[in-house]
Order: sequence, then C-alpha cells, then structure tokens
Amino acid sequence: MSQYFRFTKVTLLLVGLPLMLLRAETPRYSRSVESYSVPAVMLVDAAGKTLPGPSVLDRGPLFLQFVFTSCATICPLMSSGFASLQDKLGSNAGHVRMVSISIDPEHDTPARLREYAAHVKAGPQWQFFTGKDADIVALQQAFHVYQSSKTQHLPVTFFRASPRVPWIRLDGLLSASELLTEYHRGIGR
Repeated sequence: MSQYFRFTKVTLLLVGLPLMLLRAETPRYSRSVESYSVPAVMLVDAAGKTLPGPSVLDRGPLFLQFVFTSCATICPLMSSGFASLQDKLGSNAGHVRMVSISIDPEHDTPARLREYAAHVKAGPQWQFFTGKDADIVALQQAFHVYQSSKTQHLPVTFFRASPRVPWIRLDGLLSASELLTEYHRGIGR
C-alpha cells in the first residue's frame, strides 16, 4: 500500500465519516411551534356532511395536511406518509385524528374524496374534507400555506396534541417514522 493511499484512506475516514454522520442526523424537515387561529369556515366531509372548520380542527391529537386528489407530485407522498402512520400506530390509531383537506374543491367532491380515501386505505380516524373555494383559501391563509396555484403548494404537515397547545408545523416530506416521532414528542412520550 502506498503512503498516498493510506493518507487518502485516513483522510476519507476523518473527513468523510463526520460528513456522513452529519447528513444522517440532519432532519429532512423543519419543525416550528406556531399559533394558528382556525377561521369560521365550513368544511364538507367525504359523506357530504357540512361541519364548521373549528369543530373539525379544534380537537387533538390531530395531524393536518392540505392535499388534492389529482396531484401527481407531493400529495401522494404525503398521503402515503399518513397511510403508513396509521399502520405504525396499529391499535392506537383511533387515538389520533388525521385530517386531509383538499385545496381543489372544484374537482374534489365528497364522492371523489371517498374514492381517494379507499385508494389510500384510510382508516376511520383519517378524514377528508373539501368545501367552498373561499373557505379553503381562508383556511390555507390562516395556516400560512396558501399559494395562488394548487400545483405550487407546499409539503407541510401540522400536528397538535390538544386544543390547549400550539400547533407544530412540519415543513417537508415526513416518513411515517418521523410522523410517529412527532406524535410521541407532542403527547409527551
């Protein structure tokens, strides 16, 4: 073995290993604690029932995402994260609510939401909502995620352990394991 090779090997170990560890520990998402006020909007669930937005979202523990069913980019990944989360929660799945609100109310009718829920194998704790365009925009604005085009929406998940605590904003695409970690962190486990 040449001295150059030994030097390179040692250099790689000394420089490369810490970089690999740094990359492995760097979260794929950012986390912040936020106070959001749910506006007095009306939401329509997949069964066609109209409910006040605050009554839907002022409970916990609750995960919230804004998606749309014809999305071909981040929404399938976000929904996949929720689907895997309910699997990881197992028998505890009924203790946490998951809410997906469509940002495409013209296309995402209650019937379409039912089809999508069946496609992603949503359990009873995972609810889907649509509503009037103005109400959906107001809700997105309240959570600081509104984009003028649905195709430019952000991969954000919100979590709140109870109505008495602030929301946790999770920017980025989270795995089910990361969602589960945030759930346990939020409820104090």
